[in-house]
Amino acid sequence: MSIEKHDLLHEFPEHKEAIHDLKVSNNHFARLFKEYHELDHKVRRMELGAEFETGGHLEQCKKQRLNLKDQLYKTIQEYSSARA
Repeated sequence: MSIEKHDLLHEFPEHKEAIHDLKVSNNHFARLFKEYHELDHKVRRMELGAEFETGGHLEQCKKQRLNLKDQLYKTIQEYSSARA
C-alpha cells in the first residue's frame, strides 16, 4: 500500500522558504508546525498498521491534521503577502 506524504514541504513546495523563515522567527507557527509534523507521523503509522487505531481515532486525527494545515497555510499566505 502506498501512503501519501502530507508533510508541509510536500504539500506546499512553492513555500519552502516561507516555511523555513516562519519556523525560525514565529514561535506560534513553529509550535503548530511541530504539532502538525507529529500528528502526520502518527496518522501515517496508523495507516501503515504500525500503530493501533481504535474506532474512528484515525479519522479524528486526519481532521485535526487538516485543521492544523489550514492554520499553517493561512500564516504562510499572510507572511508571503507581507513580503510581496
